[in-house]
Amino acid sequence: MSITGDQSLLKQINRMALVRVIRRVPGLSRADVAKETGLTKSTVSLLVQELIDEGWLAELDAQVTGALGRRPTPLRIDPQRLAMIGGELAVDGLQVVLVSLTGEILDSLSETHADMQDVARVLARLGEMVAIAGERAKALGRELLGIGIGVPGAVDERSGLLKVAPNLGWRDVEVLAQVRRALEGNPLYNLPIYVQNEADVAALGEFEFGEAPVPEPLIYLSLGIGVGAGIVVSDRLFVGADGFAGEVGHSVLQRNGPLCSCGRRGCAEAFIGVRAIATRIAGAHGAKLSTNDLADLVNAGKLEAVEAAKEAGDYLGMLVQNLWTAFNPGRIVLGGPACALGDAFVGEARQTFALYAAEARLAIPELRLSLYGVQAVAVGAAALVLHKTTRPL
Repeated sequence: MSITGDQSLLKQINRMALVRVIRRVPGLSRADVAKETGLTKSTVSLLVQELIDEGWLAELDAQVTGALGRRPTPLRIDPQRLAMIGGELAVDGLQVVLVSLTGEILDSLSETHADMQDVARVLARLGEMVAIAGERAKALGRELLGIGIGVPGAVDERSGLLKVAPNLGWRDVEVLAQVRRALEGNPLYNLPIYVQNEADVAALGEFEFGEAPVPEPLIYLSLGIGVGAGIVVSDRLFVGADGFAGEVGHSVLQRNGPLCSCGRRGCAEAFIGVRAIATRIAGAHGAKLSTNDLADLVNAGKLEAVEAAKEAGDYLGMLVQNLWTAFNPGRIVLGGPACALGDAFVGEARQTFALYAAEARLAIPELRLSLYGVQAVAVGAAALVLHKTTRPL
């Protein structure tokens, strides 16, 4: 790399270091930021002004300290000018959101699709929805940082290739390339596009937009037709050697248990996944029940539905305990469609987890529901853009 390139990269690293510090501790003055980062006050002052001009930062009213001289001016993230687009490619449809730097959902659109097998058509439609979000961003006076996409499977992050999505039946699909192709001729075409696993991006949504400081490791459990985990540790996603880290739905909870979609028996998904719960309630025909159907049955107090949800919750508690012992997380977040089953499912999981902890005489980490509910993946995909942008290396 040239000297000019080195200097440009170093400047961007320093700029984004300032953004990360102020995201972590809103209200710091320029002098505080200099102490936090080790940069000189003059450098911080110049970079802060650039970031204010570009819409990253904003100034609050000067603090009254009682001391003589110029009052320190607190800095915060500016929620008004910059935004990211996040998209979710789900097993049963598409969702796209427009999100501010502080995690506010500015706009959203979603579609349910019964047939997700026409790969080219689905990804072309996702591109169209992203373009609509771009138009809405322009109407709101927002400048876009990039586009993120969450998908239900393992991803080669560098190429944007979806290696395999078992519950979609997709394999080796060039998601990034096809979405970019759908944006050809659109002003969004040259924006950065990032593709990552749905649970991974949802974990980033909790990490980037959760109340600071966010404890680490943070584990997000995605509970739907499939079961997956996103893990943030040391300020980074933990994705594994081939992008398969977090596929906890295929960790075995019972030897020779029920058949899983992956071909193995006794996987967590075969106990906790929505299809598994539905089948337990209504036999082979149960797989046709939607998550909303299941939630209605559980909330109506239908005995077989409540018992199935509780049984699945018990296995979820077992899975959470296994993740706890493996990663020693500071926070575990539960998200995804299955959380709509309510206390019969989530409450049972909490009780099982607490029982394991009590037997070991250990304090359990924080266990909470997702901040964004059914929009967790789409918002997390937007958070992926922010995460990448603020970490230039």
